[in-house]
Amino acid sequence: MADKPKRVIYWDSDAFLGLINGEADKIAECDEVWREAQQGIFVIVTSTLTIAEVIFMKGSPKLDPAKRSIVTAFFQAPWIVMRPVTRIIAELARDVVWDNAIKPKDAVHIATAAAEKIAEMHSFDSNLLSKSPVSVAGFLVTIKRPRGTGAIPLPLAP
Repeated sequence: MADKPKRVIYWDSDAFLGLINGEADKIAECDEVWREAQQGIFVIVTSTLTIAEVIFMKGSPKLDPAKRSIVTAFFQAPWIVMRPVTRIIAELARDVVWDNAIKPKDAVHIATAAAEKIAEMHSFDSNLLSKSPVSVAGFLVTIKRPRGTGAIPLPLAP
């Protein structure tokens, strides 16, 4: 019998930052998805832009260089799939900016998800969440806070 297909989701940079920084208001949601990805339930797709963006996102403090190895390891995890910013993605992103009043970096993430036919994007960005779903060349990307399937119980707090 063939393996059950993995659920493919797209993560915005702030989801990775919530996990990397252990942000109290984000960690539980991110950790649930991350654990399920480790178990093969999810594949997390993100843009190569994310590698640089997590270092110094607008509105967030710059990451301490001491976290360099942590950041590198995050993006080398086998359940993470990186997608480059191509001309096609950039042109889709341009249209997302024009049609939805979304900032260019955010538009690149949405366009990448759409180009990969990923209908579910995880983000904590209130502006993006309020605009969901976003149509990109006729493909709808639904943006919501990270949420796992609940298939793997999280450890109880001490």
